[in-house]
Amino acid sequence: MEVLKIIYRKIITASITVSIFSVLFGFIVPNPFGDTIPSISYYLLSVAMAIPVYLMYSFPAILIYGVLTSIISDKVSRFIAAKTGNQKSEIIISGILHIAFGLILLFYSLTASILFFITDRVLQKQNKNYQLLQAIKSLAIPLAVWVFFMVFVYLEQL
Repeated sequence: MEVLKIIYRKIITASITVSIFSVLFGFIVPNPFGDTIPSISYYLLSVAMAIPVYLMYSFPAILIYGVLTSIISDKVSRFIAAKTGNQKSEIIISGILHIAFGLILLFYSLTASILFFITDRVLQKQNKNYQLLQAIKSLAIPLAVWVFFMVFVYLEQL
């Protein structure tokens, strides 16, 4: 049962992380193809168009790869901390493993893995017993972000 609570927390973490990641990258890299941005209005439209794209591509990766590697990172760091007798090293080892797993696509995945690690630690400190229904409801966060920016783009095109 404890394993399921960890998985539920990781799913919630993935939902929050993918939303933050997509919005962050939408503002930082609004046009990933390198075209010039001539005005503020074009920049804002590019941001609004890029965020749903970042969500669509990053959500499955962060949900599947991020959750699995985060569980592995936490289990390995707990094992090493228990063997060495130094419980404080658990966070450091887990962070290093998150970064190592995040190096697969360099800047993009590294940013996502760091955001995932921070978000998961914040949720972990709350000591709540996350349930399946909460994990399922959390999937509405990236959906709501996607819908919001798609409506924004639609209204801009009118």
